[in-house]
Amino acid sequence: MAKYTRSQVFAAMKETGVVPVFFHEDLEVSKNVVKACYEGGIRVFEFVNRGDFAHEVFGELNKWALKELPGMILGAGSIVEPVTAGLYIQLGANFIVSPLLNEEVVKICNRRGISYSPGCGTISEINKAQELGVELVKLFPASEIGGPSFVKAVKAPMPWTNIMPTGGVDTTEANLKGWFDAGVTCVGMGSNLFPKEVMQAGDWKALAAKSKELIETIKKVRKK
Repeated sequence: MAKYTRSQVFAAMKETGVVPVFFHEDLEVSKNVVKACYEGGIRVFEFVNRGDFAHEVFGELNKWALKELPGMILGAGSIVEPVTAGLYIQLGANFIVSPLLNEEVVKICNRRGISYSPGCGTISEINKAQELGVELVKLFPASEIGGPSFVKAVKAPMPWTNIMPTGGVDTTEANLKGWFDAGVTCVGMGSNLFPKEVMQAGDWKALAAKSKELIETIKKVRKK
């Protein structure tokens, strides 16, 4: 059962401004990554369903985070069908993220009061997601769809839309400024937040520092 409500999840995503997107088959590595992000000021984390036994890693990771990292909200990503969504919800996922819009996943999440962010690539898909009760849509793959200019195009006739672009987002001030100036609520970020050299070296202090710098950059571009 999710510990955090939909409104709490949305508020944390909006306030933090970034949702890390990450998978690793090793539980200890995953713990270190989540802790480093937490120490950097990040309070929402998407663990993606991309490897064998990913749900088992998530289950243990979520139990550990609830005990050791107060206020850290874990959810599951890359969920494409209702069976998998239900599995992660049973493991305590506080939110579900998909690369696509699946109406059956929406129903499951709504029944359990779980936040759902489906991947959308057109205004019609975004409108459909909103009809189904989605608070925050995932723009995916964001850079391929049209980048910040697409966000502006959506927000013009639908200014109430909350968007999280994923794919094509990096840690640079110029990139982040482009997205937030366009009107995104938060951004999803994967490999650009987890450089290969940092991961291979297991330099968790460097990752914590990078996370902190990212949060500060987001605060800076939001003020401009």
